[in-house]
Amino acid sequence: MSEFSTLVDRYIAAWNETDAAARAAAVAELWAEDGGYTDPMAAVRGHDAIAAVIAGAQGMFPGFVFSRGEVLDGHHDIVRFTWHLAPEGAAEPVVVGFDVAALDADGRIRDVHGFLDKVPAM
Repeated sequence: MSEFSTLVDRYIAAWNETDAAARAAAVAELWAEDGGYTDPMAAVRGHDAIAAVIAGAQGMFPGFVFSRGEVLDGHHDIVRFTWHLAPEGAAEPVVVGFDVAALDADGRIRDVHGFLDKVPAM
């Protein structure tokens, strides 16, 4: 389970990376070359597109940070986990999500399927 925990920590760190070059490097390390990311607002493939989705989320919620939620479970080449998005130090998350990631033979992310469990009214 520790390999899944480390992967999810690196994944969350990529979503928090505000420097574009460092974010691109983190995405390239985590995802397979043709890796994908799908959630209710995006369906993309490739490192550049994934990095752009992350930048877009940061633009929608400036100053907010992602953190791991309570759920982290995995088996074989699949890991599922929850995450929170909130202003730094907030008592309650503004957004709560649930992601499922499938890994390739090298342990890199092949696909992420994201779900939004709690979103702010806009």
